[in-house]
Order: sequence, then structure tokens, then C-alpha cells
Amino acid sequence: MGEINFFPDDLEIKDQKIILRLDLNVPIKDKVIKDDTRITLCLPFINRLIEKKAKIIIISHLGRPKGINVPNLSLIPIYKYLKDTLKTNVYFFRGTFDFETKEKFSQLKGGEVILIENIRFYKEETEDGLDFSKKLGELGDIYINDAFSCSHRKQASVHSITKFVKKSYAGPLFKKEITAINLVIKNKKEPVTCIIGGSKISTKINVITNLIKKVNNIVIVGAMANNFLVHKNLKVGKSLIEQNTKETIANIYKNAEEHNCKIFIPEDCVVGTDFEGTGKNKNLNEIQENEIILDIGFNTIKKIQKMINESNTVLWNGPAGYFENKNFLKGTLSIAENISKNTIEKSLISILGGGDTFAAINKSNDKLTFSHLSTAGGAFLEYLEGKDLPGISVLK
Repeated sequence: MGEINFFPDDLEIKDQKIILRLDLNVPIKDKVIKDDTRITLCLPFINRLIEKKAKIIIISHLGRPKGINVPNLSLIPIYKYLKDTLKTNVYFFRGTFDFETKEKFSQLKGGEVILIENIRFYKEETEDGLDFSKKLGELGDIYINDAFSCSHRKQASVHSITKFVKKSYAGPLFKKEITAINLVIKNKKEPVTCIIGGSKISTKINVITNLIKKVNNIVIVGAMANNFLVHKNLKVGKSLIEQNTKETIANIYKNAEEHNCKIFIPEDCVVGTDFEGTGKNKNLNEIQENEIILDIGFNTIKKIQKMINESNTVLWNGPAGYFENKNFLKGTLSIAENISKNTIEKSLISILGGGDTFAAINKSNDKLTFSHLSTAGGAFLEYLEGKDLPGISVLK
């Protein structure tokens, strides 16, 4: 298939109705936005469209209401935020989509914005229904998807809508995500090291399998590493492990050898007898039956730091330990701080993804710097797997 059709800056869009799919899925508690990062990332492009006097129709979602109007998942707090922030008229639409709706939307003036209520309140959205997609598509002249994070989903506002709009493009945030991930899997600056953490190997097996063919080193950390330790006949006490991973891990090592990719697993660890207590640094042959591996150890930290220092590109997805307890946060923060230091001092290309990764690095007292922070979650991982995502294929 062809290349992704990115929105051209010089396109004349005055008085054109632009359907803008955004990811404004921010944490809201008691109608108060707790973290506005995703909104602030979208503001520069919205403001550019306002300056160009486009008529802007914003579609977004919040949570997973499953086609039901759930008051706690209303976009009203986001509407109020945009109304206070954008220097233009901002309207809120919470009705049904019919011919009269199309007429109402046509009355928007150039530079004005209308935000549609949570698109997932409409069950046809998640069904990717053609009739619903047509109703959405007919609201505008141009469609721009700037929500890469939703593009792994076959849903009306990211997929079938493109059949009913004259022109469809990917927006600047979308482009930034694709460009960043391609620095690992396509336009790479070697050596490339990928640090993959988290709890389950089953959720990341396809990512690891695809990366093996493209990168130089893969570092396995987090509870996922426990399965690799068991594969090496080491005892892991009460640590979290997955069943039936022996063949999977054997294949990972086999593929890695074929593609000259080094797999690195922890050499020592920090253990505790429960998740809330303190930890002890232990060699892998010293773990007792009643102990749980909850972080990487001193020697492992040093080894990972050396690998980061010797790399030109680093991808990191998933914490190194049970970061919710500060006693098991050291491994994760040491990775974050070392990647940041190399990004600043040696122009390391550093790409970070995953909600838990962000939650962990936010516990650092230092201001950390990375080349790219991806908020895309599932789409980030599926693109790393090499999949052609539904929301991408329709923009080619």
C-alpha cells in the first residue's frame, strides 16, 4: 500500500468544514480534569485551523461507555476547558445525527469550533456502522485523524468515516507518533536497544518477535522477565509467572540467534515477601520460596546503563519493577534517568510508550528529557508489531 496521506500545511481550508478526530481521553474526577496533557498536545493544531478560518468539528471519546450515555464520561468538562482556552466561539453538540444536524453544522462560521459529545455514547461508533459513518462523514468536507492512539480500532470515527468524506488526512500528532516509532523499526540509527517490561509476556510476544528482526538488543524486565528466569531453571519463589510460556521463550531465543539480536535478562533482583514491604538485593540463586521478585538489582541496573550508553536509539515500554511501592522503584527510575541523560548529552534517540511507564517516570524528582513520549498505548504496541492498523490503512 501507499504512504500515509499527511495533512499539508499549505492546503486552503478557509470556510471548509473539518472533522477533526482527537484523543481527548483525559482522567476526570468529579467533573474536574486531573491531567490535561492530551488536550494541550492538541491545542497548537486546533489554533492553526482556527487561524486559517476553518469550521472545526471535533470528535473524541472518553472511557468505554459501550454505547450508553454515562454522565461521568461526558465531554462537558473538556468542552468547558476548550471554551476557556480557545479564542473563538466553541459549541457543544449532544443530539442525534440526522439531516437537520447537518444543516446546523453548516451554520458554523470560519474559525469556530463545535465539540461533539462522547462519540462512544453512540453504539454505532464501536460497531463501525456504515450508516452512522455516513452521517458523521457528511458533516464535513475534510477529515483529519489526529488520534493515532485510537487508530488500532475499527470504529466509525477512525475507519469507515473516510468513505464518506472527500479528502482524508493524518494530523501532525499522528505524524509525530509514526515518525518516532519508525526511528526504531525503519529509519533507525544503530545500535538500537529495546527495553520491554510489564507483567505479561503474552501481551508483548508479537512486539518482541517483530523487534528481534529489526534491533540489536532486547532487554526484558518487570514480571515478564520471571518467565525467562524459569526457562533458565532458576527458582523465582512466589513471583508472578505465566503458564505455558516455555515454547514461546524458546522461540524468542531461536529467532534472536537467527537475527543476531542479543536478549538480556536480569542478573540479580530486589525481592520482598509482599508488595507493601521493603526489599533486599539478591543474586538469582538466592531467592527463597516465600519471596517475590519486585525490581531489578544493582548489577542489572549497571548492565542496562552500559547498554543505554552504547546505544544510539532506545525504545522503552513497561516499568522494571513494582514501581507503585517506592522501595521497588529504583530500577525503573535508573533506566529513566540514564535514558534522559544520554538524550541530553549524546543526542540519544529515545522513544517511550505505555501508561505504566509514564506513571513510573512521573515519580522522579528530576525533570527528564526524551525524544518522544507516546500516549498511544495499544496502537503504539500494534504498530511496533508491524500491523497495518485500520485507522492508518484508510489514510493511505
